[in-house]
Amino acid sequence: MAEITAALVKDLREKTGAGMMDCKKALGETGGDVDAAVDWLRKKGLSAAAKKAGRVAAEGLVALAIKDNVGTLVELNAETDFVGRNPQFQAIAAGIAQVALSAGEDVAALEAAPFPGSDRNVKDEITNAIATIGENMTLRRAKRLSVEGGAVIGYVHSALGEGIGKLGVLVALKSTAKREALEAIGKQLAMHIAAANPQSLSTKDLDPAAVERERTVLTDQAAGSGKPADIIAKMVEGRIRKFYQEVVLLEQTFVIDGETQVAKAIEKAGKDAGAAIELVAFARFQLGEGIEKKADDFAAEVAKMAG
Repeated sequence: MAEITAALVKDLREKTGAGMMDCKKALGETGGDVDAAVDWLRKKGLSAAAKKAGRVAAEGLVALAIKDNVGTLVELNAETDFVGRNPQFQAIAAGIAQVALSAGEDVAALEAAPFPGSDRNVKDEITNAIATIGENMTLRRAKRLSVEGGAVIGYVHSALGEGIGKLGVLVALKSTAKREALEAIGKQLAMHIAAANPQSLSTKDLDPAAVERERTVLTDQAAGSGKPADIIAKMVEGRIRKFYQEVVLLEQTFVIDGETQVAKAIEKAGKDAGAAIELVAFARFQLGEGIEKKADDFAAEVAKMAG
């Protein structure tokens, strides 16, 4: 029997798109014959993944996991909303979120990590699912938050199951307050973030380029008013403050009561809990945000097939 080398496995993976462990097994079953291994994988339905790799995957699930003072969010994409309701796909998304608790948020490192209850790593588990479920899938991104002395609280909007849905939020709170108090304000903050979609935690965290673009636009708008330069400057600063109130989390109006500034709401929660509470970080994943979805033109497709 020919030696099953890493080069042979790599060659077979490139030809079929199948997972590493599946390729290794196929080569073992066929004595190292790559062509025979391709046929073996095709018979098992595992080489189909390569044909699906080019399709746009903008649906899927966001999954959340929390253990102790560590929380993770991951986005696993598929081609259709239907797959997001598939139990196998849901289990993979939830499993990857669990893996990220220890493996971290780097996607390459996460893909290389062992998948729970399997002899495959995360990447190969996804590849195997592509072949069995029949759609392209991609692990798009991951985020890991942790805090020393406090709690990480999570929220999934309109959850499809435990910790899975289309919009997930994590908040990291630093405090010596009791867990129950942190969970109460943390859940409210997470719900606010889901609804308000802030760009940054504080004004100092906001992208300077975004602020400068906004300032330029506001200055150009105010210049047309014909007012003196000093008045224009005050107008622009007033509008910049309003811009902060729209996009900076601590400056926003708390959606829970519709009137309190978020920073003030956290301050009050700390007083009620008997210990100061600091919101040190947050993460918000909304499924498919930023992905350009392909619009199907069925008329053009039929015309093309007709020649």
